[in-house]
Formats: sequence, C-alpha cells, structure tokens
Amino acid sequence: MNQFGFYFDQTRCTGCSACRVACKDWNDIPAGPENWMRITYTEKGKCPDVFVSYLASPCWHCDNPMCAAACPVDAIHKREEDGIVVVDRDRCLGNSACDEKCRKACPYHAPQFGPEPGAKMGKCNLCLDRIQAGKKPICVDACPVRAIDAGPLDSLEKQYGRARTAAGFTYAKRVRPAVVFKPKPTSP
Repeated sequence: MNQFGFYFDQTRCTGCSACRVACKDWNDIPAGPENWMRITYTEKGKCPDVFVSYLASPCWHCDNPMCAAACPVDAIHKREEDGIVVVDRDRCLGNSACDEKCRKACPYHAPQFGPEPGAKMGKCNLCLDRIQAGKKPICVDACPVRAIDAGPLDSLEKQYGRARTAAGFTYAKRVRPAVVFKPKPTSP
C-alpha cells in the first residue's frame, strides 16, 4: 500500500491558524467546535528561558486506525490504494447513539462532532477530492510559511527525514500515525 501522510515543520509554524480556517472553509464545516485541523500550543520554562511551539493536528491517517476498530457500524475505513482513513457519514450513527466511540479510541482525538445531538462524525480526509485532482490538501496550500506538506509517506521521509516526535506530540506505536516532523529544538 502507498501510505499517504503529513509532514509538519514545527520550526516554521507561527500558530496563525490559516490551515485550520482553510480546512473549515474548504470542507464547509460550520463555525463552532468541530475542527478537522486543530492547532495546539506548548509553553515550557520560566522567563527568560522559555520555549513555545505550535502543533498542527489533523487526522494522522494511522496505519492501524483505532477509530475504525471502535466504530460499531463500520463507518470508518482505511483505503487500500493510499492508506487515507475516511468516514461514511451516511452510515455513522451520530454522537448520541454511539457515544463518540471513534473519538475516544483515537489517541489524537481526530474524529470530530458538531455540538448538536445526533451530529455525524467528520475528520480530515487529506482533502481526498484535491488529492484525486493532483493537488495538495488545502491546509498545505494555505500555510503562509510552508510548514505543512502531504503526500506519499515514503516520499516525505526521503525529502524531510524520519523524525516521529515533536513538542506536544507523542508517537503512538500501536497505531503508527503517518507523519514526519521537523521538531522545534527545546533548547539552544
């Protein structure tokens, strides 16, 4: 299988949320708590020795997606041709009926639900429509500092290396997320 994934350069990200806003716009996600791309913030130390970093957090399209295993109606599956994890929203029972089992199973809480009762699960699908059109996901194109890239994981590893950790991120071996990083050094 040709596993697609993400590259994230933590040394470039300024936490501007352009990727998050572009994702919501492209995927017609209403304003509110549902975010298929999330930005987290890490701060450590005491003045004058402080460390600050940001982490863009989409779905990492894991090799062993726990969300798919947890879904009681098989609404989530991993595509054979590219390893992208997708959800069939017509099949999803919604947050009330299944108690968000997929979100609870994911170590990165990538599955997202709207606030309304019965909301269906949504998550990053790596902009599958754009990938199939030969384009990059919208978050990649929206990033003003080019901190995000996406594509076949083996190509990303050749171009950027094989670092699997970064500040604010723990690599979960049991799910094997499809991501490589350029982590921000925690000390000079």
